[in-house]
Amino acid sequence: MNEEKLHPTIREFKQFVNQHPKLLREIRKNGRSWQEYYEKWVLLGEEDPFWTSFQGDADPKKDNTGGKHNDKDKKTEIFSKMWEMTENLDMDKVQKQVHQLNGAISSLQDLLGQFQTKGNKPSSGQQFGTFKD
Repeated sequence: MNEEKLHPTIREFKQFVNQHPKLLREIRKNGRSWQEYYEKWVLLGEEDPFWTSFQGDADPKKDNTGGKHNDKDKKTEIFSKMWEMTENLDMDKVQKQVHQLNGAISSLQDLLGQFQTKGNKPSSGQQFGTFKD
């Protein structure tokens, strides 16, 4: 759509988004609509403290710490979160769930075994076998 055909407030919002590059990344990350942020912009105005968190450089490659250091931090953060999750697990509940899953798989295997044995036996209504040349 041409820039000239846009409503003036929408053009102003586009300029505002260009001044707040983290806003674009946030919208893509959380899946919220542009409409929601546009309405906040109209209601709150540009000077509201809500928008300060979206100012600054949104490109992680331009970070002063460097890409490798940032990746290492992310990996350790993920590992620490996983460790916290395993500490909070109730092993009795996990054992019960595994036992129930094992029973369900066994039942399914038995059921499939019954169908396979029925499928291998020739039916009594079939008088002639099929021959291949």
